[in-house]
Amino acid sequence: MDGVLLPGKLPPDLLAALLASAASDDPRVIVGPRVGVDAAVIAFEGNYLVAKSDPITFATEGIGWYAVQVNANDLAVMGAVPRWFLATFLLPEGATEASARAIFDDTLRACRELGIALVGGHTEITGGLTRPIVCGHMLGEAAPKDLVPGGVARPGDRLLLTKAIPLEATSLLAREERAALLSRGWDAAALDAAANALYDPGISILREARLAVALRAATAMHDPTEGGLATGLRELALASGTGLRVYRERIPVRPDGAALCAAFGLDPLGAIASGSLLLASPPDRAPGYLAACAGAGIPCAEIGEVLPAEAGLTLVEPDGVRELPVFARDELTRLG
Repeated sequence: MDGVLLPGKLPPDLLAALLASAASDDPRVIVGPRVGVDAAVIAFEGNYLVAKSDPITFATEGIGWYAVQVNANDLAVMGAVPRWFLATFLLPEGATEASARAIFDDTLRACRELGIALVGGHTEITGGLTRPIVCGHMLGEAAPKDLVPGGVARPGDRLLLTKAIPLEATSLLAREERAALLSRGWDAAALDAAANALYDPGISILREARLAVALRAATAMHDPTEGGLATGLRELALASGTGLRVYRERIPVRPDGAALCAAFGLDPLGAIASGSLLLASPPDRAPGYLAACAGAGIPCAEIGEVLPAEAGLTLVEPDGVRELPVFARDELTRLG
């Protein structure tokens, strides 16, 4: 039916139209709401205050820990250091005190791991929910010289990707679909290893983002989350007003993630990919960043390049070139 929205992110055209009406004339707003930009930036006493809100809707286990990590990631890609976190806990009717404590403890654990203070939020039991939702609100700070504002990738920049996709989807599928997978004959130890990808190598991208800031190696950074790498690439290009050429064979894909996606008929390119940092790097800085990542034990690959807008968004495959696929919603939402 026309006008009915599917689960997942709003369509980019609709979101852009909505955000256009939210433009601020406050001169302290350095970066406001835009498609493909991960956080807001506000001038504050000679420094920049960086702010982000993001909910966790796919996961149930470790949901508080997730909320801290993904919000911290969105500040990291702006060149900021996450400092303060507020959390809104919406629990379904029938939730127990033990479940509330578990979510709160997970949130605190993640904050302590990253040196972040939990400074407030809201809690309630919400009718109509079938599972808990945590809405995170992260604040951080960035020196003006460290800011990576987003939306400024330039033709000629190299596209780099850390770790391998789809890290978060791999863990979610192994956790949330464990019973179904075991019934199909999947090995329990293999599922345990895939589920543990959430922690090892982990979904935090703070290390690689701080490395990019230190080396001045990024014109733009992005955290490809819901909608996967393909959506992250489109958002980066849309924010920058550029085209992209991406080489499928260069994209690092986790073998267990590929197998889990195949088991449910999902495309890894469109599955939630928190844990990988996507960045556009000037051609004279990309080799140094790749070498620095290797020295730090962070896998990183060059997967393509930024092109002028008229070149479009293309995916180079062994059998030819096609348009970069569009995922109107994350592949995991197809599981129902």
